[in-house]
Amino acid sequence: MAKILKRERLVPNIHLIEVEAPEIVRKCRPGQFVIVMPDDKGERIPLTIADWDIQKGSITSIFLVVGTSTHKLANLHAGDEVPVFVGPLGKPSEIEKFGTVLCAGGCFGIAAIYPIARALKEKGNKVITLLDVKANYLLYWEDKLRAVSDHFSISSRDNYYDCKEYIPYSLKNILKKEKNIDRVVSIGCTYLMYTCAEATRLHEIKTMVSLNPIMVDGTGMCGACRVTVGGKTKFACVDGPDFDGHLVDWDELFMRRKSYFDDEIQSMCYWERKNFP
Repeated sequence: MAKILKRERLVPNIHLIEVEAPEIVRKCRPGQFVIVMPDDKGERIPLTIADWDIQKGSITSIFLVVGTSTHKLANLHAGDEVPVFVGPLGKPSEIEKFGTVLCAGGCFGIAAIYPIARALKEKGNKVITLLDVKANYLLYWEDKLRAVSDHFSISSRDNYYDCKEYIPYSLKNILKKEKNIDRVVSIGCTYLMYTCAEATRLHEIKTMVSLNPIMVDGTGMCGACRVTVGGKTKFACVDGPDFDGHLVDWDELFMRRKSYFDDEIQSMCYWERKNFP
């Protein structure tokens, strides 16, 4: 059992959970994830490691509330325990001195991209951070990301910030201004990562994306997270989660993410009827 040290809502529908995990924190690297079960009857879900504190021995993850398991997590409090909290899993992100790196994130990806941007900055890269939100009240961790960015910009639909374009258009504008971007890292929903990869394809800028297909065990045994990259079958949990976005079979990934859509709705309806009659 792993003890929850903190659980709070950052913005509508996005929550932070900090868990005591001293054995895991010593091995954490940017881009890795943990597998969590909210209760004894819950499913195993992957959460990207957004931050860690070696002194406290804690791991912080940010999650979007969408289904039964994330609703259960959102109802937990400091002092509660989760039966499963294992990791770190997945291959760490590639952190080298590339030159200029653009980090694009949206939704839960805003937090997921933070340790990568921080590590890239520590390696001496020039870091450009581009965040995408539907409205200004959905932005979080701005101060943390500004602190590790040489240039920082936000795109939102509500005209609150200077840019209101969707992230691929904002990305294209930055690519026109910054002639020497050496790498792009994109994390967020599948559509955001797909559009970022397409925006950089013509420029031939290597674009890394963190794929988030459905996982069960997180160790390559179940095969649920298989994706096609460069014409070959890969498992996001052990071969990734980072892949070259220009090589991902996005059509297949979009289709596979809908595989259990009806089951997820039924599970959510059952849980709500049981807990909120």
